[in-house]
Amino acid sequence: MGHFDFDIVPVTIQHEENSTFTETYGFVGSQGLVVLEGIHFIPRDRPSNTVVLMMHPSSTLQQLPIPRALAEVGIHLMCCGSRYPKNDTALIMEKVTLDLGAYVRHAKEELGYENVVLLGWSGGGSLSLFYQAEAEDPTITNTPAGDPVDLTAADLVPADAVMFIAAHASRALTLTEWMDASVRDEINPEDRDPELDIYNPNNPNHPPFNSKFLLRYRNEQIVRNRKITTWVKEVLAELKRRDDGEVERGFVVHRTMADLRWIDPAVDPNERKPNWCYLGNPRTVNNGPAGLARFCTLRSWLSQWSYDESRVDGIISAQRVSVPFLTLENGADDACPASHARMIFDAAASANKEMEVIKGAGHYYKGQPEKMNKAVSLIINWLERQGLVDTIVSRH
Repeated sequence: MGHFDFDIVPVTIQHEENSTFTETYGFVGSQGLVVLEGIHFIPRDRPSNTVVLMMHPSSTLQQLPIPRALAEVGIHLMCCGSRYPKNDTALIMEKVTLDLGAYVRHAKEELGYENVVLLGWSGGGSLSLFYQAEAEDPTITNTPAGDPVDLTAADLVPADAVMFIAAHASRALTLTEWMDASVRDEINPEDRDPELDIYNPNNPNHPPFNSKFLLRYRNEQIVRNRKITTWVKEVLAELKRRDDGEVERGFVVHRTMADLRWIDPAVDPNERKPNWCYLGNPRTVNNGPAGLARFCTLRSWLSQWSYDESRVDGIISAQRVSVPFLTLENGADDACPASHARMIFDAAASANKEMEVIKGAGHYYKGQPEKMNKAVSLIINWLERQGLVDTIVSRH
């Protein structure tokens, strides 16, 4: 492939928002303003009327290999930080959607790009689909907790195409499939059902898991998620009833990395290695500080983690998206489940959609430059076919 030098330009965007209470620490959100920070990759001597936007609900993406690799082949790209960078404790997905909308508007109205393409990476996949669905046909006027966040009045600017790459269907579904079904008491994570504790060497159920156990385990994961949701709703109702100034509360969710996939390669098979996940040894991560939903607030649980209450569902959103759509599945992904990419692709309503699998590729392409180059090649070829960028390089 050809090579372009590129500039890295910080981007700061402010938009007004009035909240009934402050959910993020510091200046952001506490003074009637939301301040967003992004990174704009601009190839030199390569003007473009199209920009690719990447946003994850809480991660900052500029250190991933993909943004730089795309900039090096001439793609204009912006990594868009939400108001919750590296801390999803109090994250509200509906508010992240407004943040993404601010970047799309900035790209078109301030920077002058004619076309915006959303690249939904990992947790950004369902976010990008939800944003596009609400931009094309807005329906949301409040959060699952009932707080006003009116996307119908936000005048969200639709993107011109969406890419779903190394991504999962939703935060809520992914968390549920990763939850440790053995936990019986959320306050005491040592209280576990030994027949559901997949890390207990004395558990008679072990890989390869039979279909009966798999069904029971998946059902108990949903039951656990719903128990937390019920408790959250009860606490919120009690706080509202008391009306004494306390409106929110934090809590801990223990043991959230116990997906059967991690220790049984036959469950939702791909080329990942067993007894491993993208964060390392799943048994260690199961109760480590970086686990999904480890630290939560009541409202955040309902918005991003609740199996029944979260609205950011990639499958449902894909059914409402009409623009050109590309799905790339990493064949050895050890983070996003293999089945999610296919479910999203099958659900997508776009008449113009394509799906590719990059065999052997891990979630981050760590130590796999040839797999990353394959992803980049697939992306730019697709963008060219959509007429969103001019032919960038000659290929052999």
